[in-house]
Amino acid sequence: METALRQTPEKRQVFFLTILLLWGEAGSETIRYSMPEETESGYLVANLEKDLRLRVGELATRGAQIHYKGNKELLQLDTETGNLLLKEKLDREELCGVTEPCLLHFQLILENPVQFFQTDLQLTDINDHSPEFPHREMLLKIPENVQPGTVFPLKAAQDSDIGNNAVQNYTVSSNLHFHVVTLSRADGRKYPELVLDRALDREEQPELTLTLTAVDGGSPPRSGTTTVRIEVLDINDNAPQFVQSLYEVQVPENSPVDALVLTVSAMDLDAGIHGNVVYSLFQGGGASQPFVIDGVTGEIRLSKQLDFEVTNHYNIEIAATDGGGFSGKCNVAVQVLDVNDNAPELTIRKLTSPIPENSLETVVAVFSVSDPDSGDNGRVVCSIQNDLPFLLKPTFKNYYTLVTEGPLDRESRAEYNITITVTDLGTPRLTAQHTITVQVSDVNDNAPAFTQTSYTLFVQENNSPALHIGTISATDSDSGSNAHITYSLLPTHDPQLALSSLISINADNGQLFALRALDYEALQTFEFRVGATDQGLPELSSQALVRVLVLDANDNAPFVLYPLQNASAPYTELLPRAAEPGYLVTKVVAVDHDSGQNAWLSFQLLKATEPGLFTVWAHNGEVRTSRLLTERDAPKHRLLLLVKDNGDPPRSASVTLHVLVVDGFSQPYLPLPEVARDSVQDEDKLTLYLVIALASVSSLFLLSVLLFVGVRLCRRARASSLGGCSVPEGHFPGHLVDFSGEGTLSQSYQYEVCLREGSGTGEFNFLKPMIPNLLLQDAGIETKESPHYRDSFVFS
Repeated sequence: METALRQTPEKRQVFFLTILLLWGEAGSETIRYSMPEETESGYLVANLEKDLRLRVGELATRGAQIHYKGNKELLQLDTETGNLLLKEKLDREELCGVTEPCLLHFQLILENPVQFFQTDLQLTDINDHSPEFPHREMLLKIPENVQPGTVFPLKAAQDSDIGNNAVQNYTVSSNLHFHVVTLSRADGRKYPELVLDRALDREEQPELTLTLTAVDGGSPPRSGTTTVRIEVLDINDNAPQFVQSLYEVQVPENSPVDALVLTVSAMDLDAGIHGNVVYSLFQGGGASQPFVIDGVTGEIRLSKQLDFEVTNHYNIEIAATDGGGFSGKCNVAVQVLDVNDNAPELTIRKLTSPIPENSLETVVAVFSVSDPDSGDNGRVVCSIQNDLPFLLKPTFKNYYTLVTEGPLDRESRAEYNITITVTDLGTPRLTAQHTITVQVSDVNDNAPAFTQTSYTLFVQENNSPALHIGTISATDSDSGSNAHITYSLLPTHDPQLALSSLISINADNGQLFALRALDYEALQTFEFRVGATDQGLPELSSQALVRVLVLDANDNAPFVLYPLQNASAPYTELLPRAAEPGYLVTKVVAVDHDSGQNAWLSFQLLKATEPGLFTVWAHNGEVRTSRLLTERDAPKHRLLLLVKDNGDPPRSASVTLHVLVVDGFSQPYLPLPEVARDSVQDEDKLTLYLVIALASVSSLFLLSVLLFVGVRLCRRARASSLGGCSVPEGHFPGHLVDFSGEGTLSQSYQYEVCLREGSGTGEFNFLKPMIPNLLLQDAGIETKESPHYRDSFVFS
C-alpha cells in the first residue's frame, strides 16, 4: 500500500464548485491510498490515527465521520482503533468506467473543533474481464476480384479493463487467404483489420469461416472469440466513400428523444445494386449507445435522453455498405453540452438543538452542498434570512457551518425556523431550500417581577384567624424551574412588629393570611416586604412593599367619664330653684375608643322625674333646664340619659343623674350620702337639717347682715381684683365643703364654683372640672390639677 500526504494552502471563498471529487481548497490535508479492485470486504485500508498523527481514541471523542459522494457507504471507519476498513467489494469499472486513474474522494470530518481531511482511494485495475465482441458472428461479403493486400475492417472486441488488461492483440484461425493485423486508435484502443493474402475464387470456395480471437495483456491473459463468415461475391470494384472521414457535433444534454444529431453522406461510383449505399452504426464506445441511424438517409438521431453528468462525449463509427459488399466508414465525435438541469443538493451533517440562549458563536449545524452540473451551472451560493441572529461560514471545500451571531434571548424568541437557500449560477438559476428548526433553551436571566411595586390591603378588625386578606403576584419570563416562583416574608426592621405572629404567606401562590384577630385600637397600620424567588441557578429574586390598613369596627361602646357610673353612690347635682330656662345643670362627658363615625356620640334623655323640665343637647351632652321651676316641682329628680355612637350597629351606654333642687347655695343643707341608700331615712334627715338650718339662719341673721356690710366695704377693692367673685373670710362648715367623695360632687369629679356678685338668680357657674388622672388617662385625655380649688367651693 502506498500513502501520500499533501498539504494545500488555505483559501476561503463563498462560491464553491460543488463537484465532490475535486481537490480541496480550504486548508485540508489530502491522504491518498491505493488498492486493487475486487478486494474482499473488511480489508484494512489504513490506520487514520497514525497517518493523521492523532492521539489514540481522538477519532472517537471528536465524532469522526467518513463521507463519500452520493452518501454511499463504501468504507467503514472504526473510531476506536482508527482502522479504515473496506465495507464492500469495489468494482473499478462500475465506479470509474474508462477513467484513469480511478480515484474515489472521501471526506473525514472531525468535530470539537470542526476539521476536515481529504482522503483519496485509488483503485487499480485487475484483469477481471474477458474481451467480448459485439456479435457472435461477423459477415463479410468480398468480391472475388479483390486484390491481395486489400484490408477489411473488423469490429473490435470490448474489454472493460484498462491499460495492459485491455485488448492487446488479435489473431485469426489458420487459413490460406487472410491474416489479421492489430492497429491502435488515437485513444489507445486496439482494433483488428483483415488483410487478404491470396486472391479469392468464388467458384473454388464461395464461403470461408474464420475464428477471430482477441487477447488482453493481463496475467494470466484472457481472450474472446467471434466467427467471421466471408461470402465471396461477384466483382464490385468500388467501395463507398464518405464525404468526411471525421464528423464533429455538439448536442445539448436536454435534447429530446428522436432529435436530429447529424446527417452523414457516402458515395459509391458503382452502378446498380453495387452503387446503393446502406448506412449502419459500425462501432461505438459501448454496447449500448443513445443513437440510431437511418440506413437510407444517413440521419443520426437520439434514441434516448442524454445526460452530461453520466457521459459527456461519444465516438461513433458509421459504416456505408454498397450492394456488392464494399464498405467505407467514418467517425462521428459527439460532444454533449451541459445545461443547468440539476438543482443544488444540501446535506445536513450535524445539527445541534436546542442551544442555550447565552451561547456565543455556537456551531448550530454543519452541512455540505453539491451540484453535479459543470461550470457556472455547478457553482453555488448559500444564504439564510437576513433577520436572523445566525451566520453562514464556508469552511472546507463545499462545507458550511451555521453559527450564532451573538447571544440569543429565549424570552423574545424561543424557536427559529432557518431556511438555508442554495442557488447555482446557471441559466436559469436553480434553487434548493432546506429548513431547520433550532430550539433555544432557557437560562435564568430574568428575575421575578411583581405586578405592583407596592400593595395596599384592607382588613376589618376582629377578623377570624387565618383569614385570607389578599394575594400578591409576580411573573417570571423564564421557563421551567427558572420561572417557578416561591414567595416569602422578608425580615422587618421594626423591632416592635412581630410580623411572624401577624401574617403568613403561601409560598406557592402568594396568598397572605392574618394569623390572629387584629385590633384597630392597638394597631391601625403596618408595613412589611415580601420576596419572590425563582428556582434557577443562580436564584434571582425581587421585593415588593405590602401595606396593611386595619379598618375600624364598632366594637367599643361609649364610655362615660362624667358622671362615673361605678361610684359607690349616685351623683347628685344641685339646681337652684330660681334657675332660669337654659340653666346648665351639668354636662355628661363620654368617649368612644373607636374612630370615625363609630366614635360620633349623641346624647338623649330617656326618662325624667318631671318630663319637660330638663333637656339634653344631643351633641355635647349638656343638661339644661327647659323652663322655670315651680313650687309644685319635686325637690329631687332622677334623669336617665342614653349615650349612643354612630356605628352600625350602634352601641350605647346609659347615665343616671340625680338633681337636687335648692333655694340657693347659701342654704346650709347638702344631703349626705346616706340619703341615696335609704329613701325613708333620707327624708327624715333632710327635714331635720332644714329645721336646724332655718333656726341658725334666723338667729344669726342680724349678725350676718352687719358682718356682710363690713366685709363688703373693706373688701370692695379686693373683690374687684378677683373678677367680681367675693370670697368671705369665714370658714364654711365642713359638711358644706368636703364630702370625701360621697356628696353632690365626689373626689372623682368636682367643680370650682362661685356666685357672682349681684346675681339675682344665684347663677351657678362651672369654672373648671377636676378629674382624677387615672380616670382621664383611661379615657385618653390629659389633665392638670388645680391645687387652689380642689375639693372646695367658694361663695360670695
